[in-house]
Amino acid sequence: MKALLLREIKSFFGSPIGYLVIAIFLIINGLFLWVFEGDYNILNSGFADMTPFFSLAPWIFIFLIPAVTMRSFSDERKQGTLELLLTKPLSIWQIANGKFLGAVVLIIIAIIPTFIYVAVISDLGMPEGNIDMGSTIGSYFGLLFLIGAYTAIGIFTSTLSDNQIVAFILAVFLCFFFYFGFEGFSSLIPSFSSFISVLGMQNHFKSMSRGVIDTRDILYFVSLMVAFLSFTVYQLKSFKL
Repeated sequence: MKALLLREIKSFFGSPIGYLVIAIFLIINGLFLWVFEGDYNILNSGFADMTPFFSLAPWIFIFLIPAVTMRSFSDERKQGTLELLLTKPLSIWQIANGKFLGAVVLIIIAIIPTFIYVAVISDLGMPEGNIDMGSTIGSYFGLLFLIGAYTAIGIFTSTLSDNQIVAFILAVFLCFFFYFGFEGFSSLIPSFSSFISVLGMQNHFKSMSRGVIDTRDILYFVSLMVAFLSFTVYQLKSFKL
């Protein structure tokens, strides 16, 4: 699996994809957080915290992560190399996990430069250093789990078609549904709102963003990742038959 993971990372940075993903993520965040006027502008918010970034990042990742994962298996199917990959001395779980971890590593590399935002905001605080680090660390922790969930969904949809655009659209829809859909449904059915909202990612991500790491939130994201990776393995097994 290590060889497959390294192959995935090399493929990302051996082409413009890896650099584009990192650049697009940082440019969009930079413009909305520091340049454009609006609710996400940190300089106009009046508070020395990272809340605008953690409100914006999940929405950017809804489109960016599917763009990374759409080629994972759809490209293998289109080029006819999937059968060759499945004959390697690796279990199907190892193949799925290798693809999954390769994409996750790329996205983590993309968010590392945003630590600069924390340092800048800390310096801008009054007094200097007046930033809620507990909430910031919890939010980054939650963002890692959110990235994992989005990536697992994207890896799964890439097995459903050899067309990358189809895989991308399906992944965007599912990521949007699991992040915002349940929250939207909860507002339509007030009597069951608390039950419905807890099924969505947004509820658990916001919970982590408060700086409180609850095992229920971790279990939710881990379960979602395992579920979609299991769906991926099931699809790959059908190709092997």
